[in-house]
Amino acid sequence: MTNKKKKTYSLEELTDKYIGEKGNSKREKFEFELKMDILGDMIKKARKKQHLTQEELAQLIGVQKAQISKIENNTKDVRFSTVLRVFDALKAKVKMTIEFDRKSHLEIA
Repeated sequence: MTNKKKKTYSLEELTDKYIGEKGNSKREKFEFELKMDILGDMIKKARKKQHLTQEELAQLIGVQKAQISKIENNTKDVRFSTVLRVFDALKAKVKMTIEFDRKSHLEIA
Protein backbone atom coordinates (compact mmCIF):
# COMPACT_ATOMS: atom_id res chain seq x y z
CA MET A 1 0.00 0.00 0.00
CA THR A 2 1.41 3.38 -0.98
CA ASN A 3 1.09 6.36 1.26
CA LYS A 4 0.12 9.27 -1.01
CA LYS A 5 -0.04 12.74 0.40
CA LYS A 6 -3.21 14.59 -0.44
CA LYS A 7 -2.78 18.13 -1.67
CA THR A 8 -4.22 20.67 0.69
CA TYR A 9 -5.60 24.04 -0.36
CA SER A 10 -5.84 27.28 1.56
CA LEU A 11 -9.17 29.02 1.93
CA GLU A 12 -7.85 31.76 -0.35
CA GLU A 13 -7.00 29.22 -3.07
CA LEU A 14 -10.42 27.59 -2.85
CA THR A 15 -12.18 30.95 -2.89
CA ASP A 16 -10.15 31.99 -5.96
CA LYS A 17 -11.06 28.73 -7.70
CA TYR A 18 -14.79 28.58 -6.90
CA ILE A 19 -15.80 32.23 -6.40
CA GLY A 20 -13.19 34.10 -8.44
CA GLU A 21 -10.04 36.07 -7.78
CA LYS A 22 -9.97 39.36 -5.87
CA GLY A 23 -11.23 42.20 -8.01
CA ASN A 24 -13.75 39.94 -9.74
CA SER A 25 -17.32 41.29 -9.26
CA LYS A 26 -18.58 37.87 -8.11
CA ARG A 27 -15.81 37.73 -5.49
CA GLU A 28 -16.50 41.30 -4.32
CA LYS A 29 -20.21 40.49 -3.87
CA PHE A 30 -19.36 37.27 -2.03
CA GLU A 31 -16.99 39.03 0.37
CA PHE A 32 -19.46 41.87 1.02
CA GLU A 33 -22.28 39.42 1.80
CA LEU A 34 -19.97 37.40 4.05
CA LYS A 35 -19.06 40.54 6.03
CA MET A 36 -22.75 41.44 6.36
CA ASP A 37 -23.53 37.92 7.60
CA ILE A 38 -20.77 38.20 10.20
CA LEU A 39 -22.00 41.64 11.29
CA GLY A 40 -25.58 40.35 11.65
CA ASP A 41 -24.37 37.36 13.65
CA MET A 42 -22.35 39.62 15.97
CA ILE A 43 -25.41 41.78 16.61
CA LYS A 44 -27.58 38.74 17.28
CA LYS A 45 -25.08 37.27 19.75
CA ALA A 46 -24.68 40.60 21.58
CA ARG A 47 -28.46 41.02 21.77
CA LYS A 48 -28.96 37.53 23.17
CA LYS A 49 -26.10 37.96 25.63
CA GLN A 50 -27.98 40.95 27.04
CA HIS A 51 -31.20 38.91 27.15
CA LEU A 52 -33.00 41.22 24.72
CA THR A 53 -35.58 40.15 22.18
CA GLN A 54 -35.56 41.61 18.70
CA GLU A 55 -38.67 43.57 19.71
CA GLU A 56 -36.94 45.05 22.78
CA LEU A 57 -33.86 46.05 20.81
CA ALA A 58 -36.03 47.59 18.12
CA GLN A 59 -37.87 49.65 20.75
CA LEU A 60 -34.56 50.89 22.18
CA ILE A 61 -33.55 52.41 18.86
CA GLY A 62 -36.98 53.32 17.49
CA VAL A 63 -37.40 50.87 14.62
CA GLN A 64 -39.69 47.94 13.89
CA LYS A 65 -38.76 44.41 15.02
CA ALA A 66 -38.58 43.42 11.34
CA GLN A 67 -35.66 45.82 10.86
CA ILE A 68 -33.63 44.02 13.56
CA SER A 69 -34.48 40.66 11.99
CA LYS A 70 -33.33 41.91 8.59
CA ILE A 71 -30.04 43.14 10.03
CA GLU A 72 -29.39 39.88 11.88
CA ASN A 73 -30.29 37.74 8.86
CA ASN A 74 -28.70 39.92 6.16
CA THR A 75 -31.96 40.01 4.19
CA LYS A 76 -31.85 43.70 3.35
CA ASP A 77 -29.38 46.51 2.97
CA VAL A 78 -29.60 48.68 6.05
CA ARG A 79 -28.44 52.16 6.83
CA PHE A 80 -25.10 52.41 8.53
CA SER A 81 -26.64 54.84 11.00
CA THR A 82 -29.14 52.15 12.04
CA VAL A 83 -26.35 49.63 12.63
CA LEU A 84 -24.48 52.20 14.74
CA ARG A 85 -27.66 52.85 16.78
CA VAL A 86 -27.99 49.09 17.34
CA PHE A 87 -24.43 48.88 18.66
CA ASP A 88 -25.04 51.94 20.82
CA ALA A 89 -28.17 50.35 22.30
CA LEU A 90 -26.18 47.16 22.97
CA LYS A 91 -23.50 49.30 24.65
CA ALA A 92 -20.94 47.91 22.21
CA LYS A 93 -17.74 49.75 21.45
CA VAL A 94 -17.28 50.11 17.71
CA LYS A 95 -13.81 50.30 16.25
CA MET A 96 -13.25 50.37 12.51
CA THR A 97 -10.29 50.47 10.20
CA ILE A 98 -10.79 51.69 6.66
CA GLU A 99 -8.06 51.00 4.15
CA PHE A 100 -7.95 53.13 1.01
CA ASP A 101 -4.86 51.43 -0.41
CA ARG A 102 -1.88 49.57 0.95
CA LYS A 103 -0.10 52.77 1.98
CA SER A 104 -2.73 54.56 4.03
CA HIS A 105 -5.57 53.74 6.39
CA LEU A 106 -7.97 55.47 8.71
CA GLU A 107 -8.90 54.21 12.17
CA ILE A 108 -12.11 55.26 13.86
CA ALA A 109 -12.69 54.49 17.51
